[in-house]
Amino acid sequence: MSNTIKAMVMSAGVGSRLDPLTKFVPKPLVPIANKPVMDILFEKLVSIGIKDVICNTYYLADKIIDRYKHNDLGINFNYIKEDNLSGTAGGVKKCQFFFDKDSPFLVLSADGLSNADLVKGIEIHKKSNTIATIGIKEIPLEDVSHFGVVVTDNNGFITEFQEKPALEDAKSNFINTGIYIFNYEIFDYIPENTFYDFAKNVFPKLLEKHAINTFLVDEYWTDIGTIEQYKQSVKDVFIGTCSFKHDQIINTPTGSYINSGSNIDKSVKFIGNSTIGKNVKIGPNTVIDNSIIWNNVNIGDNLHISNSVIASNSTITANLNSQIVGAGETIAPESEKIWALYRSLHQIW
Repeated sequence: MSNTIKAMVMSAGVGSRLDPLTKFVPKPLVPIANKPVMDILFEKLVSIGIKDVICNTYYLADKIIDRYKHNDLGINFNYIKEDNLSGTAGGVKKCQFFFDKDSPFLVLSADGLSNADLVKGIEIHKKSNTIATIGIKEIPLEDVSHFGVVVTDNNGFITEFQEKPALEDAKSNFINTGIYIFNYEIFDYIPENTFYDFAKNVFPKLLEKHAINTFLVDEYWTDIGTIEQYKQSVKDVFIGTCSFKHDQIINTPTGSYINSGSNIDKSVKFIGNSTIGKNVKIGPNTVIDNSIIWNNVNIGDNLHISNSVIASNSTITANLNSQIVGAGETIAPESEKIWALYRSLHQIW
């Protein structure tokens, strides 16, 4: 892959559907198998020879900037900070200065987790002589109402877009993955200082004058936009459908887990598939059952943590079942909460 290809990663979103996980962590830094999803994305870009990358940042921007402005991933990290959200296309427009007029460029979403063949997509784009090429994926027809649907002709050129159509109205079960290859001319279709989206604004207008090409994403693709999608992405790592470099999977008679440097007591029992971050303490005889545990979490003795996600710097002394715990929270049994309230009231009196 030519080093002249540059990329933009759209990184401004708030990630509200992942709340409370994103209360203190921007969505691009949410970990999959203990690795921030943007790390995974950057490693993939470097692996195909793309090193010059720009990101538009907005929500918790400094946390993204601080992580990548001096990185060891091989990425030449550039960024802008947006004062206001400007839509997918509006954010790209603000980065127009970064791109070369005579070279196509790649645009990706920061919450996308994919093994898509980006080299294939770029080559298809170059041969098509179109301004835009979109990565599309075939999904079960019953799921189309959650996505932007793409209708193509027999040659793979787009004839129509449908934004989250009802099942009975869907003309296709191919969806827009948010993987785009553009020529510089795309900026002619995006006004400055305007909230503008690719799917709603740019592509319909572009289609009136020009062909829009597609390339098929046969490989794994998802985004981590919701809690359920996030949990499923972690499961996909264990079953092998999603592949990237991560810490070793440790198998036990009852389950498997990934441990990124925490000292775990031998009496801890693992069921299903779980991930354990750095500097996590888990008390003796505790059961970790299909759960995601971030860094610096303290979990007590004789507990059962099931189907839960626990963000960093939290303390857990009660059983959890299907709970999402935000960063820095303390989850205690009701009896402890009552005693704490009693003590605080006693001090006030």
